[in-house]
Amino acid sequence: MTTHPWALITGASGGIGRRYAIALARDYHYNLYLVSNQEKELAELAREIKETYNVLTESMCLNMAAADAAEQIYDYARQRDMHVEVLINNAGMLIFQPFFDTPIQKTETMLMLHMIALTKLTQLFGSDMRARRKGYILNMSSMSAWMAMPSIVCYNATKAYVLSFSKALNFELRPYGIHVLALTPGSTDTGLLPFGEKFAKLLRATGITMSPARLVRRALKVLFRTKRQRCMPGAWNYIIVPIINHLPYWLVHFAMKQLPMFGLKNQK
Repeated sequence: MTTHPWALITGASGGIGRRYAIALARDYHYNLYLVSNQEKELAELAREIKETYNVLTESMCLNMAAADAAEQIYDYARQRDMHVEVLINNAGMLIFQPFFDTPIQKTETMLMLHMIALTKLTQLFGSDMRARRKGYILNMSSMSAWMAMPSIVCYNATKAYVLSFSKALNFELRPYGIHVLALTPGSTDTGLLPFGEKFAKLLRATGITMSPARLVRRALKVLFRTKRQRCMPGAWNYIIVPIINHLPYWLVHFAMKQLPMFGLKNQK
């Protein structure tokens, strides 16, 4: 059990992060270093995986938007001699709200999570991988990285950063035996999207919305078995992205007027 290499997963306590943890322990036999800001859920997951899949688990509960979060995560691993071979930068947040109505603290938290913490963790653990000449880094971007969409202005922008950063870094690290992958999923059934249940069922039935388990299986297969720079699971997404990118302004404005979050119903 102790000879297995380690995988670090941020945002591990629920949703997609939880599925990464289970799959890496069950299917790839990695010991797990789990990070999240949900202490109870994190402890339960660590215990469940350790008992079920016979791997070691370590967990750290902290606010990853803190300025020194990446250093705390890295120092904890070094103190316990955990050689992290797989880094899954999954922690993130999604806000559906006009930019100027969003509390600036929430905007700052998103920027810290999606860009600062991700970049610092990649540099810290990636440096060790480069020295060992082996490793895997998966950064969670989004299909929205290619889109300029109202109500998720900073989300789009930060996910575009993740995509560009990951693609460029893959070129730097490939000669050292390290694969860097940007995952750009579309709609995923984690309960974060503001859809009514009828519409959510339609998206699931048509395959537009993907389950976290299916998404993770696809992501890890691409990470471990290919050299691809990015992966956008789901055939529908290759149709949806160019369509949304070519929508005329009047149609986008019309759609905004139908959403109460924008308060535009009485505007022309």
